[in-house]
Amino acid sequence: MVRAPPMKILSYSDPAYASFVKRLNRRAIPDPAVRDLVGEIISEVASKGDAALLAFTKRFDGATLGQKELFVTEEEFAAAAEAVTPATRKAVARSLKNITAFAKKSLRKDWSFKNAEGAEVGERFVPFDRVGVYVPGGKAPLVSTALMTAGFAKAAGVPQILGATPCGPDGKVNPSLLYALRQAGATEVIKVGGAQAIAAMALGTKSIQPVDLIVGPGNRFVVEAKRQLVGAVAIDLLPGPSEVLILADKTGNPDFIAADLLAQAEHGGDSVVGFLTDSKALLGKVIKAVEKQFATLSRSKIIQDVLKSGTFLLHVKSFDEAVSIVNDFAPEHLSLICADETKRLAQIRTAGAIYVGNDSPVAVGDFLAGPSHTLPTGGAGRSFSGLRADHFQRRTSIVRLDKKAVGKSLEVIEEFARIEGLDAHGRSAAIRLESSP
Repeated sequence: MVRAPPMKILSYSDPAYASFVKRLNRRAIPDPAVRDLVGEIISEVASKGDAALLAFTKRFDGATLGQKELFVTEEEFAAAAEAVTPATRKAVARSLKNITAFAKKSLRKDWSFKNAEGAEVGERFVPFDRVGVYVPGGKAPLVSTALMTAGFAKAAGVPQILGATPCGPDGKVNPSLLYALRQAGATEVIKVGGAQAIAAMALGTKSIQPVDLIVGPGNRFVVEAKRQLVGAVAIDLLPGPSEVLILADKTGNPDFIAADLLAQAEHGGDSVVGFLTDSKALLGKVIKAVEKQFATLSRSKIIQDVLKSGTFLLHVKSFDEAVSIVNDFAPEHLSLICADETKRLAQIRTAGAIYVGNDSPVAVGDFLAGPSHTLPTGGAGRSFSGLRADHFQRRTSIVRLDKKAVGKSLEVIEEFARIEGLDAHGRSAAIRLESSP
């Protein structure tokens, strides 16, 4: 039996506490080695196109594909639909129902009004024509990620949705993942992952038509590729390895908290798991609950690594201090459990998603609730919000004037034109009042 490893546990009275807390104020700055490697991959895809994709797929995924095998075929989609269980079909349908309803509620709508000079001004929102959704591969088929990316794009009315996910060494994609992508609205899927997939979707190749927007989470190489390709394509945000902070006072249920900590650690890799409490008694109970539950889990070896290297438990001096730590950390997921939920919820400013109360497991947000689980990580929550339906909408401002509105606007237009030395600008307005009706 694999035993739970010792976790980093600190109290505010420990000498190392202050310096550790200070390091929790993170900035999403790329690693130079990752930046350079990703730059090379993008350059290769830009210059060699499909050939580079095939070479990288062989190198990183161990799959030998031909150019015609880059895309999932209709036969593969049909086989995937046949392979999934009725329970999977039901789960996908229920999740998509909530995703679609949530997305429809949050879509921006056209509006207009008349300004002080009588000009009609407003905004128009239309869906992107073609978007790319990235779904990580690795140790688990992230079916829910397919739904919470492509599903939002479909709800926003995007007509062309290109999915990208790495295949296995056999050149195949998990059937449940393929089924979910198609149900969520993917019109095409390429069997390519990593930075090379992001480059291909952004820049295009002989086989792959470029997209206007790329969304979805990934490892540090995927995140860095998105960062480097901003401008060539729009991106949603920089969602990397998963993370959770749980903030609880003495009202927290230790068994529930331990279960959420272990669930987050189950993502493996560079996942970050944190627990903050002002109750020393609760901290002790949570530690015991983690040790007890750990031994019962099937992915205990993966969880073990995260508990050892990516987990911290802090006994804070006060709940106010804990809130400050949370806002500095900017967690992807925050579980908030306290007696004064309304007050404390209002104080949280930087979390990607907040799960309120003992009975709100983070897993319900991962799979079913409706909001997308594609959220900012690594401290990026200070600057980015989670994936939303309006990420898939272009915004265009609309301005319409009649001669009366031009007349009321002319004085100001001509003054700005004079200040900025742009006399043609002033003339372009004045000439409309000199012309015949």
